Amino acid sequence: MSLLKNIREAVAKGKLKEPFNWRDVKRVSPGYADKTYKLVLVHHRKGNPIKRPEHFARVDKEHFRLIKK
Repeated sequence: MSLLKNIREAVAKGKLKEPFNWRDVKRVSPGYADKTYKLVLVHHRKGNPIKRPEHFARVDKEHFRLIKK
């Protein structure tokens, strides 16, 4: 399962509370490099400059929430 799917599932099941940071994501979906957690959140945030699909909204410098589909 991809990290993005893991995050969505963890939020849906109440295992990951919003807003969350990369450390919170690591706790519920271990096994990736720390850099991966950080980059997934930043690269898939709303308004990302590299035009990746937007899955997260930035709440503050370190915290994100899911964009509901």
